[in-house]
Amino acid sequence: MGNEQIHELPAASGAVRRLLLARTDAFWDVLTGRPVSLYATSVLRIGYGLLYLAFLLREFPHRSEIWGPGSPWTPALAAQLFDQTGWYSFLILSDSRAYFELCYVLALVTSALFMLGWRTRATSVLFAAVVTSFHARAVFMTDGGDNLLLLMALYLMLTACGRRWSLDARRARIKAARADGAPPRARNAAAQDLRAARTALVTVVHNCGVFVIAAQVCFLYGSAGLYKVQGSFWDDGTALHYVLNLELFQPWPALSHAMDQYPLAMAAVGYLTVLTQVAFPFVLFGRLKYPVLALLLGMHVAIAVVLGLPLFSGTMIVADAVFLPDRFYTLLPQLHRRGTRRCGVPAPAPGQATGLGSVPPQGGHPDSRKESRPVPRPAGDRDGRPPSGPTVTQ
Repeated sequence: MGNEQIHELPAASGAVRRLLLARTDAFWDVLTGRPVSLYATSVLRIGYGLLYLAFLLREFPHRSEIWGPGSPWTPALAAQLFDQTGWYSFLILSDSRAYFELCYVLALVTSALFMLGWRTRATSVLFAAVVTSFHARAVFMTDGGDNLLLLMALYLMLTACGRRWSLDARRARIKAARADGAPPRARNAAAQDLRAARTALVTVVHNCGVFVIAAQVCFLYGSAGLYKVQGSFWDDGTALHYVLNLELFQPWPALSHAMDQYPLAMAAVGYLTVLTQVAFPFVLFGRLKYPVLALLLGMHVAIAVVLGLPLFSGTMIVADAVFLPDRFYTLLPQLHRRGTRRCGVPAPAPGQATGLGSVPPQGGHPDSRKESRPVPRPAGDRDGRPPSGPTVTQ
């Protein structure tokens, strides 16, 4: 009996070792095989670029009082804070009004180019520098809604967020179409190995960036829900009553007072909010995440309207888009075409460009694609007329 157990232990350990090796290989294939969530990161790029552009345009009349020479938080105070926190802002390099206006215009242009996906590798770095500098320059002057946007701007530098729905994707598509008929260029083995290593490195960094973004959102929701659980006001269902009566968060006082007239409904909404936030990290690997994401969408829309925090709500809504699979975004053009057909709008021709395209998948370089060769004309058809039989395509 004892000998049988001794023989079973090595066999069990070998099976566990093979299972771990198989899981490790599968994880490595996912990490290095192909970039994931390309559409989701493109949505994050468009969303955050648009949000920050709208934020800068909204604060354009008050730009000097928030970040410029007329701010009560002077550059000297900002420099003292930087010595303690390690932050930095290019806005304090000069007290000149002309320099500040130039920086503001460049911030607007950078946000627009990042949203459109023009030279995304470079503009993503510039966008992160802009968000960091403006945030650090007046960290006490904003409502805190740009904190998550700052983190996402830093994370998006790691991702290939210009592969879909961008000017870079359109340029790459046009370049690939022009190179279809060109003869393939000969590459030596060293160049091919270097290209493969670069592709693998870009894929790994992109996938790690997507993972960090998803982990950041999960940590935010989980910690927010757990902190609410510890509070007595959320426990007895009166938290939203006090929130609705804060004058600082009453853009529509009549709406806040009207909602406060239903304490039972507000208590139920508070409990549902806590439950949704705590459960969010645990429902991401099943279909239950879709109704949870819908609840979170409604919650953030309510926060934007009722509490007057549109930047925070918009930042969270865009961040939630990272959890939607790429097949969801690929279905959107199909739904758009169905809707246009039902409305009677003529669809574009099959060969006509329909907008911003997508970068060909990795490994789809023109050198590796099969050249299209003209079909030889059948014998007996020498006068240039098309053959009478069926057309042969290759």
